[in-house]
Amino acid sequence: MGAMIALLLVLGTLTACAGGTIVDVKNALPAMAAIPDVITYTVEVEDHGGVIRDTDGVQLVTYYYEVPVLRAFRGDGTEVQEARSPAEEKALTAAETFNSRFSDWLAEDRLQDLTDYAAEDRAWREESGTVWDDGMAYTESLTYEVYETEHLVSIAASCDSFTGGAHPNQVLLSWNFDLTSGEFFAPEALAADGQEISDLVSREISSQARRRAAENGVEPETMFWENYEEIAADWGSYAVSFDEAGMTVGYSPYEMACYAAGAQRFTLSYDQLLGGLSDHGKEILELTDTAP
Repeated sequence: MGAMIALLLVLGTLTACAGGTIVDVKNALPAMAAIPDVITYTVEVEDHGGVIRDTDGVQLVTYYYEVPVLRAFRGDGTEVQEARSPAEEKALTAAETFNSRFSDWLAEDRLQDLTDYAAEDRAWREESGTVWDDGMAYTESLTYEVYETEHLVSIAASCDSFTGGAHPNQVLLSWNFDLTSGEFFAPEALAADGQEISDLVSREISSQARRRAAENGVEPETMFWENYEEIAADWGSYAVSFDEAGMTVGYSPYEMACYAAGAQRFTLSYDQLLGGLSDHGKEILELTDTAP
């Protein structure tokens, strides 16, 4: 009789536990293990600038670089600095690949070369009777705009410099980075048919160039180089970037037109591009069959 009572007490205790906080552990564990790593990325700007002076205190170089830095974050908002999972290892590799592309802008050799050229220029000018002042210092700057989505980072940048010539110089630059693969890519990689989309973009750039010339009351061969259509056909070799409006192809001064005409930029909407994109391209640009 005592043994029976003890058994009933044990069974009652187990039943009470089952009705409380203990749940179906066998089925719950796989569900918990299936929760994926949530990784998000953000691009932050790091400012680097300063003045380099000659031994007598006169400015030789002033510089300012906006350097984009890609960082990865977990779902709880903490930055991924040491990997805890394969997904985090992939995220760190992607960030390293992205950030290494911009390391040259901070290299000591870059500024040293610029300083040496400025010092040589100063010496030559002063030998010729020209007094070097701060206004003659060499300058270089890098500024950029970033378009970032869940799958893409697109950087449209401008490097502006003055190195003693008749006028400052400008070079348009761009970088496009696929966050899903962790690699930089050429814009043609988003196309279903590379030649088809290349021809489409080329025709649109040439058309916009003709309209732009007409608006200025001149022939396109007057506003642009005579072979502007050939330059348009090679659009993928120039500064190509993406933003909310679509894809922009940028030509630095001298690349499509004379310096006085300035940089030339041509934008194609996503509606114009959509038919030529692959499924992967639509995913990277976050487009449906009807572009935004």
